[in-house]
Amino acid sequence: MNRVEIEEKVKAFLIEELEIEEENIFPEAKLKADMGIDSLDFVDIVVIVERNFGFKIKAEEMVGVDTFSKFCDYIESKVN
Repeated sequence: MNRVEIEEKVKAFLIEELEIEEENIFPEAKLKADMGIDSLDFVDIVVIVERNFGFKIKAEEMVGVDTFSKFCDYIESKVN
């Protein structure tokens, strides 16, 4: 799966499942500040990522993952 496919899939589930406005999703968008993702949303994200990408997010690996771009980097590192 290439980077563009990963970004499209992530963007799609953020819009559809978490109801984040598309204009709030851009590479340097902060997950919490710009997109409004809270701790309950992260629980949903763990389930969605496992369903869509086939791996389980580990909290300790998410340290420093604070933007859309870094989140996609993390997913890319796990699926490739």
